[in-house]
Amino acid sequence: MKPYLLGIDIGTSACKIAVFNKEGTVLESAAGEYEVYYPQSGWAEQDPEDWWKVICSTMKDMLSKSKIKPDEIAGIGIDGQSWSAIAVDKQGKVLTNTPIWMDTRASQICKELNEKIGTEPIFQLSGNSLQPSYTTAKILWYKEHMPEVYQKIDKILQSNSYIGFKLTGKMTQDISQGYGFHCFDMHTGTWNEEMCEALGIPLEILPDIYPCHEVIGTVTEAAAKESGLLPGTPVVAGGLDAACGTLGAGVIHSGETQEQGGQAGGMSICIDSYKADERLILSYHVVPGKWLLQGGTTGGGGVMRWLEKEFADYEREEGRRIGKSSLDLFNQLAQAVKPGSDGVVFLPYMAGERSPIWNPDAKGVFYGLDFGKSKGHFIRAAMEGVALSLKHNLDVAEEAGANVDVLRAMGGSANSLLWTQIKADVTGKPIVVPSSDTATTLGAAILAGVGVGMYEDFEEAVKLTVENKRYHVPNQADKEVYDKNYKIYRNLYENLKNMMSEEGES
Repeated sequence: MKPYLLGIDIGTSACKIAVFNKEGTVLESAAGEYEVYYPQSGWAEQDPEDWWKVICSTMKDMLSKSKIKPDEIAGIGIDGQSWSAIAVDKQGKVLTNTPIWMDTRASQICKELNEKIGTEPIFQLSGNSLQPSYTTAKILWYKEHMPEVYQKIDKILQSNSYIGFKLTGKMTQDISQGYGFHCFDMHTGTWNEEMCEALGIPLEILPDIYPCHEVIGTVTEAAAKESGLLPGTPVVAGGLDAACGTLGAGVIHSGETQEQGGQAGGMSICIDSYKADERLILSYHVVPGKWLLQGGTTGGGGVMRWLEKEFADYEREEGRRIGKSSLDLFNQLAQAVKPGSDGVVFLPYMAGERSPIWNPDAKGVFYGLDFGKSKGHFIRAAMEGVALSLKHNLDVAEEAGANVDVLRAMGGSANSLLWTQIKADVTGKPIVVPSSDTATTLGAAILAGVGVGMYEDFEEAVKLTVENKRYHVPNQADKEVYDKNYKIYRNLYENLKNMMSEEGES
């Protein structure tokens, strides 16, 4: 058996690539950025070709600078962002940019379908309410607004399945990304022909469904020339980024929970039986026989990315002078502010909001400002607002009967000791931090490892690869402060949501 596994992560702002040994140690890694396009209000789209080009250039550069040889890679796993709607023709050519998970352009189509078919039949089959963020309405948006594109569609692909196609030439649909379609039967993991017909989605444009760890093909000669990989290297179907991150954080048993600290925020609770709630998101786990009850928010690490981009000119310059990152200096400013940010409360609805409020018109809000507030208040309140949205989702999940004892954090936000402690204090849940930066690519690599037989099963894979680095215990005194802010947080949205919707309609 060749010694290494390759994980590819197609994130919202960048791709990450990492090579692991059997014990889950990162031997080499690299990342490359690409654009998100916002051509109109409510639109957020990307060109899948950008993903492929950046993956190839990043891969070649990484391999050329490393001691890893392409013939030492036993298998490749791919994870990707959710709810793409990549329209390709028979040759696999991308027909248009894909709306991504933040895109809400299809709101009206959702309203019409919910009225026509009924919210209950859709939810009972798919386990998810029909919302504009999902893949379903985006396909129908093509049909209504881009008929010249729609007529040429041979298949609709997801982010990881598109890269899988570019590597192997095979068009597939992994089971964990099926939740983006409301003609996907969440009970059986299959396409439902009757709902396809009701929704107006032709069954033939939906690829065959594969388990996430199943080998779908091998790297072609053409893909090898572009990427620097070895022809014939096995590639597995891969899966949803949040699900792969959940696996990479060691969450494979019922009740275990991942806390997501990437561009988006939220959590994924592993469950071993079907358990849906219209306010949350239900998907299959990348681990066979498991589901994930998820809370998915638009405001996660992306909030800090936005703050840094717009307001960190001084910190970037000072960071260069003293050898620290601007985000480290942001953390210091936030650390100097008391828990609760002296009454500043932030609603992190920076691209509308997903669960549990499902409002594409929701807006980001800072409340409680006065002349005594500083930049540090904005930064800390932003961290706390993301934590409050996590608590909101956890509260709803517990109302649905999914109990959570411990959170396992992943993503770039977990590198901030302050932010992670804030999340523990706000939620009242202990937080364990494994290797946060690599959890998602590790999860993708584990899928490849199980698929090619490097690991006997997922139990062995997690036991060998996942190591806990830090523990955060909730501070009860701080939690009492945050409980007061949480009431304000909830009341703010309830009092502003009508105004937000009115603005969205104008």
